[in-house]
Amino acid sequence: MKSSAITPVSTRCGRVLRLLGHLAVGVFIVATRYSRLAQAERAVVTRRWAQQALKILGVSIKVQGVNPGFYPPNTLLVANHVSWLDIAALNSCTVSRFVAKREIRKWPLLGWLAYVAGTLFIDRGNRRDASRVNQILADAMKNGGCMAVFPEATTSDGSGLLPFKASLFEAALLAGGTVQPVSLRYQRPDGTLLLEAAYIGELSLLQSLGQVLRVPQIEVEISYGQPLKAGDAGLDNRFLLADAARREVARGLGLALEETPPPAVPAAEETRT
Repeated sequence: MKSSAITPVSTRCGRVLRLLGHLAVGVFIVATRYSRLAQAERAVVTRRWAQQALKILGVSIKVQGVNPGFYPPNTLLVANHVSWLDIAALNSCTVSRFVAKREIRKWPLLGWLAYVAGTLFIDRGNRRDASRVNQILADAMKNGGCMAVFPEATTSDGSGLLPFKASLFEAALLAGGTVQPVSLRYQRPDGTLLLEAAYIGELSLLQSLGQVLRVPQIEVEISYGQPLKAGDAGLDNRFLLADAARREVARGLGLALEETPPPAVPAAEETRT
């Protein structure tokens, strides 16, 4: 049953003011010293900032499964995509550099913050751009990085799971890395699904923020699935990896997927060395 409780206006205003102050702190850190920090130090700063942002918004985290670590090396984190809150939620537990659609780079302030923090931007309308991003992802993973992608390539309301785009799973194969599936479920404290957190359709960022602020308490259930070693038997091409990862994410969400035959590998890939 959906709760009718709404955050008081005074509390919402207070959260907005605190959030603006927190953003200002983030801008100051990024502009003055973030680029000079070692990667481990950046991860600490990022996690603390994400945890505080969630606290300001009244968002708590509930973890299921085994967290692969603070900044697991040579790892590709893959998760379902519901909200702009996803990045803060994931970074509050496992810090990653993200891949995002290039339109986000144009967002006022937030786009700049994402860029300086190491986000990679991809032109989803250009298939050839995936090759460029895959190589950057693979190089970063080989150098001990933890990268993250949302393979649905868009947001949903969280009640289901969209098909996964397989293209960026190639990076895990190039790096010989691990794919870590993660499920994100936004809910109320009683466990019922929270649709207000979804950033979908024609909703603007400000409208979405308004919806989030109206909810007194938000819980994000983060479920870590079974890690998948790229290149292992049954996981030796990006389509098989994407299918296995999607099934792990669905399992974490409590969703049953229809049984489908193993995805076919395009003829051009059968000769790839």
